[in-house]
Amino acid sequence: MTSVSTRARPWIIIAALFGATAVLAGAFGAHGLKAILTPEQLLTWKTASSYQLVHAVLLLALSVSMWIELRLIRLAFGILSVGILLFSGSLYFLLLSGSHMLVLLTPVGGLLLIVGWLLLLLAAFVLE
Repeated sequence: MTSVSTRARPWIIIAALFGATAVLAGAFGAHGLKAILTPEQLLTWKTASSYQLVHAVLLLALSVSMWIELRLIRLAFGILSVGILLFSGSLYFLLLSGSHMLVLLTPVGGLLLIVGWLLLLLAAFVLE
């Protein structure tokens, strides 16, 4: 039988990586990009890193609750993870490269973040 902590470990690692990189991205934006980006672009960078950090905390909370054998929670975790990558990642890419190549992924990522939250809402009604 697998312990709760062993089963949750990969999920905690993912949440921790998203959290650490969100803090690094925030610091990089505040200190390393001031001379490169406009104030409006810095605000967009801050939005990307803030959304990433908020959702990393949510993923951490979900990873701790992974002992609940509920597919909706695991599905929400996956969808939220992809949402973070698409939303925040596409904004980081845009601001660092100047390329609009991935900009259409930003709203898709945002939609996935919303879907992830709604799956958690649905999971609350399924839990007994």
